[in-house]
Amino acid sequence: MKIKFDYRYALLLAIPIALLAETFEWGAIVQFITAAVGIIPLAGFIGEATEELTVYTGPKVGGMLNATLGNAAELIITIVAIKAGVLDLVIASITGSILGNLLLVMGFSILLGGLKNGRQKFNQSQANTNATTLILAVVALMIPAVFGLSIDANHHEDLQPFSLVVAGVMIFIYALGIYYAFTSEEDSPLTRPSAHDTHAATWSLQKSIAVLAIATTAIVFMSEALVASIEHVVQELGWSEFFVGIIIVPLVGNAAEHMVAVQVALKNKMTLSMEIALGSSLQIALFVAPVLVIVAAFMGKELSFNFNVFELVALASAGIVGVYVFKDGESNWLEGAQLLALYLILGVAFFFI
Repeated sequence: MKIKFDYRYALLLAIPIALLAETFEWGAIVQFITAAVGIIPLAGFIGEATEELTVYTGPKVGGMLNATLGNAAELIITIVAIKAGVLDLVIASITGSILGNLLLVMGFSILLGGLKNGRQKFNQSQANTNATTLILAVVALMIPAVFGLSIDANHHEDLQPFSLVVAGVMIFIYALGIYYAFTSEEDSPLTRPSAHDTHAATWSLQKSIAVLAIATTAIVFMSEALVASIEHVVQELGWSEFFVGIIIVPLVGNAAEHMVAVQVALKNKMTLSMEIALGSSLQIALFVAPVLVIVAAFMGKELSFNFNVFELVALASAGIVGVYVFKDGESNWLEGAQLLALYLILGVAFFFI
């Protein structure tokens, strides 16, 4: 009998190392790397447990679970970062997640899927709807930042209340999207489908809930280890908190989901691959980012949508390029390479900022 190896169990070995690194003084870099590696399989288990629960709850409730828990790992990491006062990392991670999904994930999906399957087609109407929603969400994120750039220093304290208002509106729109999915025959772009079209339960309901609870709790501990080591890592490696937030945190928090998007693209299921990448971006923009601003306010931290000029340019560029990729309802490997090239250029720029 052929036994299928699951990479996640091997990566789980990083968890005890991360937890013991500080006690045995193995260094901040070891703690940072092992904590980041440990989060990857845990995020994968959260995703799998959510899909298993979908079988028991039905597609509508399952869509809501995906919409709520799809970016649980990154949400936990950034909440821990807020508690620790590492606010630059939090804001950068919002930008990095959107860019990562639009450019890196879709880039790899389109490139590898195109190299294997040739020109690939996807649901153009649905992709355009998702793209329109994404553009609106990105614009909503950018407006407070532009507001912050346009006011003088004497009124800069107005930026956080304005961001809180915007966050409230965005969460309301997010909730409307979930409600729409429940009450209509159409899928909302905010409720992503399962990666398995006809998925039969392989776990019991009790096991699904237990895995979800244990993985979520473990991510909290890994996030604390990750955030605690960031200050020393940026000093030793010469990185900035901004670079860690905009590149490293999104890659770690969404790695498992990124792999799924690429895998389904290789299976020539390009519509599903696009929906995973776009759905994750929408969740970040309309749910995760507003929740972070509100949570920070409750913690007494001044967090707002205060993106710098380069982040604004990067978000606008990714949105525009993404729309041009979606508009014709088909993709080829060259478009994937172009998306990856833009992400690489932005990543190098972010490293030197």
